[in-house]
Amino acid sequence: MNVRLPAPPRRQLSTWLLVAALVALVLASFASLPLQWSAFFSPDAATVTMEFLTGFAPPETAPAFLRKTALAALETLSMSAIGTLLAVAGGLALSMPAAGRFGRVQRAVARALLNVLRSIPELVWASLLLVAAGLGPFAGTLALAAHTSGVLGRLFADALENADPHPERSLVTNGASPTAAFCYATLAQTLPQMLSYTLYRWENNIRAAAVLGVVGAGGLGQMLKFHLSLFQMQSAATVIIAMLLLVALVDAASFALRRALTR
Repeated sequence: MNVRLPAPPRRQLSTWLLVAALVALVLASFASLPLQWSAFFSPDAATVTMEFLTGFAPPETAPAFLRKTALAALETLSMSAIGTLLAVAGGLALSMPAAGRFGRVQRAVARALLNVLRSIPELVWASLLLVAAGLGPFAGTLALAAHTSGVLGRLFADALENADPHPERSLVTNGASPTAAFCYATLAQTLPQMLSYTLYRWENNIRAAAVLGVVGAGGLGQMLKFHLSLFQMQSAATVIIAMLLLVALVDAASFALRRALTR
C-alpha cells in the first residue's frame, strides 16, 4: 500500500531572509578582503615557502637543548593542569548561583560574570596579567584559569539546571539536609558530565598554554618565540615537535580518562 508522505512545512519569510543575509555577508567578506590568491599560488611563493621549511631541518638534538626543551614542556604541562584545577574551583563556585539556586538576581549577576570571563581570550588575559604578575608561567596560569572558569562555570550551570530535580526533592522531603540532598542527588547526576567537560578543557588548555608563551608567559611558547625571533629554525623545529608530542600525549590521556569515567 502506497502511503503519501505529508507535505513539507512551508518556510517562513524570515528564514529565507536570514539565509540571504548570511550569503550576502559571506560574499561581502570575500569582496572586502584583499585576498591575493594569484600571489599565494605563484612559483615565487612556493620557492620561498620551501626555503623556509627546509630551514627547520634537521631539528636541534643537542642533549643540553633537549633537557631545556623537556623542562619547558613540563612547565607548559604544569600551567595547563594548575590553570584547569583553579578553573574547576572557580567554575563550581559560580555555577551554583548561575544555575538559579540562590535567586534570579544572583543568577543574572553570575551569568554576566561568566560571560565576561569567557569572552576575553587567553592571550588577552595573559597580556593583562603580565602587567600585574610579571613575565613567567604565573601570569599564563592565571590567564588560563580566568578564561576556563567562565567556560566551565557556564557548562556546569547548564548541567545543574538540566538535572532531574525529583531525586533531590525526595531526599529533602524524607528529612535530608539541602546540602546532603544536593551532593547525593543533583551533583551525583552531573558529576560524570562535569568531569568530561573538565578533561576536554584540559585538552584545550594544553594547546593554549603552548601559545601563551608567545606573550612572555613561559613554557614552550616562550622558547619558540625566542628562537624564531633569532631565526634559529632548527631549535624552533625541536620546540614545535615537543609541542606536538605534548598535545598528543595529553589528548590520549584525556580521551582514556573520559572513557573510563563515562562508562
